[in-house]
Amino acid sequence: MKEKILVIDDEESIRNLVSAYLKAEGYQVILAEDGISALASFRQHQPDLVILDVMLPGMDGIEWLGQMRRESNAYVIMLTARTEETDRIVGLSLGADDYVTKPFSPRELVARVKSALRRLHGTAHDLQDEIMVFKHLRIDAGRRQVWVDDEMVSLTALEFDLLYALAEHRGLVLSRERLLDRVWGYEYYADQRLVNVHIGNLRKKLGRDDLVATVRGVGYRLEVETA
Repeated sequence: MKEKILVIDDEESIRNLVSAYLKAEGYQVILAEDGISALASFRQHQPDLVILDVMLPGMDGIEWLGQMRRESNAYVIMLTARTEETDRIVGLSLGADDYVTKPFSPRELVARVKSALRRLHGTAHDLQDEIMVFKHLRIDAGRRQVWVDDEMVSLTALEFDLLYALAEHRGLVLSRERLLDRVWGYEYYADQRLVNVHIGNLRKKLGRDDLVATVRGVGYRLEVETA
């Protein structure tokens, strides 16, 4: 059975367009036109991925995302207008995994959906049952669990993959372009602020600013010592 995708947008034409493209790829599609009904649909169907418009009646997309993130780590792609830069940054800070600006190409949106789901389901099988143990940090790759100073940390799937990529190359600097390719799976240009915001989210959840270092103008490095 193909993955379930929840599409939330108050414009019927956009819902129908996105639905048609996703169904053509074999996905199960659930549609919602406002935030309140979308939350009920999300809880009922437990989709694998959500496409979320920021401008919604009743409960806007930012509020919806904050509510949903308290319940689930499902992958979220936001739809925003080109002028809504603040909404994009806030949405990413609240846990949206990616965004696409309107007007958008349905083919590009579907490509991002396919890339996200391929990565999410692929890594579950591809990661070795390896446990990385460092001073202050332990990563169980097989169970996708993380501990900082013996306290378990709850990460989204994307945040875990970001940390795992840095841990695999600990001590080395990974550029934003390389992280985009490795974690988001993009074969095309994407906004590098995606990486910056998610690194910030990861640092907050780890509770230690010293674990992930910024190398100005280059990228990021995991600075850990072997336990």
